[in-house]
Amino acid sequence: MTTTDDSRSSPAESTPVVTVSDLTYGYDGMCVLDDISLSVPCEAVTALVGPNGSGKSTLLGLVAGVRATQAGKVTVTDLDAPRTVGYLPQSLRPRDGFSVHGTVETYAALVDGGTDPDEVLSTVGLDVVADERVETLSGGMRRLLGVAIALVGDPPVLVLDEPTSGLDPAMTARVFDVLSDLAADGRGVLVASHDLDAVGTGADRVVLLDRGSVQARGPAETILADLEVRSLSDAFETAVADETGATVRHGV
Repeated sequence: MTTTDDSRSSPAESTPVVTVSDLTYGYDGMCVLDDISLSVPCEAVTALVGPNGSGKSTLLGLVAGVRATQAGKVTVTDLDAPRTVGYLPQSLRPRDGFSVHGTVETYAALVDGGTDPDEVLSTVGLDVVADERVETLSGGMRRLLGVAIALVGDPPVLVLDEPTSGLDPAMTARVFDVLSDLAADGRGVLVASHDLDAVGTGADRVVLLDRGSVQARGPAETILADLEVRSLSDAFETAVADETGATVRHGV
């Protein structure tokens, strides 16, 4: 197995806002995550990539606190915020019949901290459609609305499961631009994505996950150099080959 040493991270990446230590999780006799340890630094977008069934969504749920840990520990550094982790599940579907502004306002009412829906919508670029009904939004705008909901309470950590699923390249790039801006404001952003092209250009750090284990981690360019490949797709296949002895192609 080939991994990239986190100690080579830049100074901004060296301050973790989330630390995952020796995390193991399973159900029905199956091991989903096997002794995972990693960190999510502040002021950075960390992208989790891997094939279906690799444990990405389970890991995100454990970091977000929507799943209870079985073995190991998840530590969030900043516990003083009204909401420590903002979570966007892949299946989030805002209710039709509500306006964009009204949707965020409804979620804001559930969290202490005086969230301003107008400010949140401006942050993700949806202020221009604040009065539109949710059902009129494009798929990309619905995903941005999900990011806006995750931002309610101004959490220091954002955990987003496939926020660009099904989007075209232009909208995918727009979502990653928003995530980069949110990280630049001091947040730690952990995102699962199948779009390796967007990850390569929009993420500060990459974690390659397969069969519940970390196969490689670090800045994308460092992973490519260490594995002597030209793309993240090749990097993933090489990391899997190191683990199994044979390259296995996955739809990542």
